[in-house]
Amino acid sequence: MKDIIKKEQFYQFPISDIWKAISEQEEISKWFIQADFKAEVGYRYTFTYEQTKVTGEVLEADPVYNLVYTWVVGGTTTITTVRWSLKEQENGTMLTIEHSGFEGYPKESAVAMFSSSVQGWDAVCKELQHYLGEQ
Repeated sequence: MKDIIKKEQFYQFPISDIWKAISEQEEISKWFIQADFKAEVGYRYTFTYEQTKVTGEVLEADPVYNLVYTWVVGGTTTITTVRWSLKEQENGTMLTIEHSGFEGYPKESAVAMFSSSVQGWDAVCKELQHYLGEQ
């Protein structure tokens, strides 16, 4: 089984707009997931979607280029890692999302969690595009 989900998406928006959308609590809550979040190393965040909570800790916050945090889905103890990397390009920004650590899940649930996360990150990329277009 692959252990890293990698999504790359080009957005025709400035890097500062993308950074704001992924790093500010109010913005994250508008387009992605209800958030108690600060892009500060050591901050312990909580994301809430319906009855599911995701918790973790910010490991790296390098405005406007990198944001890294752990990701623990409620009801599990497996720690995975999410990395958002932004690169300014002519006419926009290249965003790379990497989510790794799925080998830490019990064998019977690792494939399901990986598959679910692939679909989830695909949706995130689309939702971000939609959200930025409305701003």
